[in-house]
Parts: sequence; structure tokens; C-alpha cells
Amino acid sequence: MDLAPSPAAQEIMDRLNAFMVDHVYPAEPVYAQQMEEMGPRNHTLPPVVEELKAEARRQGMWNLFLPSLSGLSHLDYAHIAEITGRSPYIAPEALNCAAPDTGNMEILHMFGTPEQKEQWLEPLLDGRMRSGFSMTEPAVASSDARNISTSVVRDGDDYVINGRKWWTTGAADPRCEILVLMGKTDPDASPHRQQSMVLVPVNTPGVEIIRSLPIFGYHDQHGHCEITFTDVRVPVTNILAGEGEGFAIAQARLGPGRIHHAMRCIGMAERGLELMVRRTLSRDAFGGPISDQGVVRTWIAESRMEIEQARLLVLKTAWIIDQMGVKEAAIEIAAVKVIAPRVARSVLERSIQCHGGGGVTEDFPIARMWASARILGIADGPDEVHIRSVARTEIRKYR
Repeated sequence: MDLAPSPAAQEIMDRLNAFMVDHVYPAEPVYAQQMEEMGPRNHTLPPVVEELKAEARRQGMWNLFLPSLSGLSHLDYAHIAEITGRSPYIAPEALNCAAPDTGNMEILHMFGTPEQKEQWLEPLLDGRMRSGFSMTEPAVASSDARNISTSVVRDGDDYVINGRKWWTTGAADPRCEILVLMGKTDPDASPHRQQSMVLVPVNTPGVEIIRSLPIFGYHDQHGHCEITFTDVRVPVTNILAGEGEGFAIAQARLGPGRIHHAMRCIGMAERGLELMVRRTLSRDAFGGPISDQGVVRTWIAESRMEIEQARLLVLKTAWIIDQMGVKEAAIEIAAVKVIAPRVARSVLERSIQCHGGGGVTEDFPIARMWASARILGIADGPDEVHIRSVARTEIRKYR
């Protein structure tokens, strides 16, 4: 099992590391200032990100997440995603590799018709628009996707959609033009064949964006929206793959996407550890640098060991996907979905503590990154669901 990046990926990683140092890290305070000037509930993309996108595209670092376009393996991209995770709010989008667009582009690429690809996939790949993924609902336990109650009823040549969604990431961005909605087309079918995915343009009558939800008080630029759908009509040609295919598409979408999230979490943890070490070396207390304190050295060591373990598990999972497919990596995907955000939270928590009062402010990126790592214990299925899957598989070996 070779977990090293390919020579092509290593060359991109070298350029990406330089891009981060020369362009992304210096852009972070500019991004924060531009967001502040536009107001806390303004979801327009700060101009500095468009500048980063142009530079990344000029350097050939664009749409690296999609193997058929980039020529990279999932393992290669895992290494790349870790680097972008060091600046999670601007680096992924600079490379046109930000969620949920990556997952939506993947399913459009796999399941979209030629017409759907021309209308929606091509502008997304070109970075001219953004998209949302409407699956989670506030009125049901969405950890069990079979509970989804939004109705998608055929009426002639249209589907009529009624329901309420939330945590639709990306929908507050003015550039968001399309939603991938999961709803129930056949309540009488078997549990995993009741759901379908339908493409819903944001400007369709009856689509109402109620609000963007904050994460621990932080309002992300792209937003995480609550949306109501009232007698929304879209053509039947807007369905993805066919009726009853929603659950299968969701699984195909979430597999590689969880690897991306996991490696970005490793990147966040690495950034947190770096800031922790630099901070404790630069602050004196009780006669010497804080880094001399035994408890701090334990935090640093534990952080390094946790990061290395998590990274190896995620890279192994990406390798299995490349060699045997998403289905064969199902348990590893479930495991990394739990482990990587957990490690990020653990390391960032220690880093916050080492920064003292500054650690909970916006003077450093660690508090906001912790908030992002915390929501990843819930998003894309709560940890408990994935732990349940791992346990069931382990028990089955001995039954």
C-alpha cells in the first residue's frame, strides 16, 4: 500500500504550498476586512477571493477534485485537500474545490444528462456560479435519510415540490443558481427507493430562502440556509438519474466528499498545531517560555501523534477508493468521518488554550476553525451514525 502522492500531485503540492504562502495567507486579513465592510449578513464573495481564483487558474490549480479532469487519484487529491484545509474559508474556493459545489459537480458529472451538464455543470466547473445541496430537514431526524418528508409529486410534465429544508450550504451566496434537492417521489416504495434528487433553480417561484444559519455565531460567506418550497414546479427533465435513485446518488456523492472534508480537517489541525507551538515559544511565564511547561509539551506531542494517526487512516481510505471503489471503502469512510474532525477539534482546543484570551477571538483563525470542525461532527451524518456502522461491521465478523 503506497500512500505517497504521485509525481504529478507532488508537483502541484509544491506549487500549492507556495501559493498558500505568497497569496492565500496574506489574503486572510484582507478577506476578513472586506467581509466586515460588507456587513455580517452580506453573503457577497469578497473581491480578494476572485483575485485568488484568477491566480490559481493561471497556475493550473483548478478543479483538482475531479479525477476525470485533473488526472489525479483520490489519494493524490487527499494530499492536496489537506493543504487547502490550512485556510479553509478561502483556499478551497480559490481552486474551485469548495463544498458543496464539489459534490454537486461530481453527481452531475456521474448522473447528469448532456443538457443538465451543459446548463449547470459547465458553469460550475468554470467557477461562474455556485450551488446548494438541499437534503437536511428541520422537522425530522435527518440522520436517517429515509425520514426525509419533502414531497416531489409528478403532475404532467412537471414535478411539484413542497417541503422545508435547512443547512443548505451555499444558498445565501448571490452566485448560487441551482439547488440539488432530495425529496420523496414514491412514499409506497421500499425505504431506499422512495427518494429522488431533482435540480431546482433558485429563482423558481415558490422557493424562499428564509435565513442563513450561523455556526456558533459565525456567519459563513456562502451561508447555510433554511429554505421553504411551496408548490415549486420544475420540469421532469430536472430529475437526476431517475425516480428512486436519490439514496444511491447521496451515497455516491458523500463517499469522496467525506475524504475531502477529512483531509481539510487534517490541514486545520496542522495549522492549529503550528500556531500552538509558535505561540508557546513566544510567550514567557513563570521564568521561561510556556513551551517549557510539561503540560504544554504533552499537548504538543499528543497533537502530533493524533494528526499522524488520522492522516494515515484517511490516506488509506483514499487508496482503497482508488483501488476497489467507494463501496469497498464504506467502513473506512465512516471511520474517517468521525476521526478527522475529532482530531481537528482536539488539536484546535489545545491551541485555543495556549493562546489564552486571544484564542477565542478573531485575531487568530483557530476559534472559527474549531467551530467548523465541530459542525462536521453533525454534517454529512452525525458521528453516532458512522460509529454505529463501524460497530455493526465489526460485530458481524464474529456472529
